[in-house]
Amino acid sequence: MRRIFTLLLLLTATLAAKAQTWELGGLIGGSGYMGDLNSRNPLQVSGGNIGIFARKNYSPYFSARGSYTFGWISADDKNSSYPENRNRNLNFLTTLHEVSARAEVNFLEYRPGIYKNSFTPYIFLGLGGVYYTPTAKADDGLRYDLRSGSTEGEAKPYSKIALSIPYGIGVKYNFLGKLSLTADATYHYTNTDYLDDVSGYYPTDISKFVRTGGGDPITNRTGLTDAQVAGTQRGDGRPRDSYMFFSISISYTWISDRCYFVNNSRR
Repeated sequence: MRRIFTLLLLLTATLAAKAQTWELGGLIGGSGYMGDLNSRNPLQVSGGNIGIFARKNYSPYFSARGSYTFGWISADDKNSSYPENRNRNLNFLTTLHEVSARAEVNFLEYRPGIYKNSFTPYIFLGLGGVYYTPTAKADDGLRYDLRSGSTEGEAKPYSKIALSIPYGIGVKYNFLGKLSLTADATYHYTNTDYLDDVSGYYPTDISKFVRTGGGDPITNRTGLTDAQVAGTQRGDGRPRDSYMFFSISISYTWISDRCYFVNNSRR
């Protein structure tokens, strides 16, 4: 997994290094997640994201993009509409460092840098890697790293790096010739269930229930004793977490090869 993450990072850096033939841009927006602390609302925004990207337009209908995005997601059972979640009383804040590459297919002819006011909807699919760090705020007001605590009694901490498969939809609009605006919604399927540090069951061995240095509970915040919840379900039973980026971006186009722009029509 670390090798995949490194290769994706190198790919993104390579794209940026050849920027004279690519669109370069920045993005900003909101983030959300689906997992054990939010299993019912796929459009809930709980954080933000910011990033950079490089895009190559191979034809008016096909392009490829490499990007780095920093984001964060969060949830708190106290804000849940469901009593079983409020009784569980967990919370988390996770930072995300993602590198990804994706293929984009435009529905309409799109020629950034040549024609003004070009517009197209598009779809995309890619592959990425994400480095994530779940934390939680305890009753003492301090924030604690959850992975190192093995809050579900894991034999060893889970990986900090997960595979991400980004896919989604968006729209592109070219204005002022070389400047383009993009808005998209990206859903990221991952191979981890620990974006929120919650997956399966409370530890069966109550000696493994994690507490802060001041004695505040981290693993079990239900108000019940550790013995009462030991071995009972802590997560929602689903095997994977996912996250979403809702982003607006702006990019500038450099053109060193006009091959794909050749067209006999004039505008």
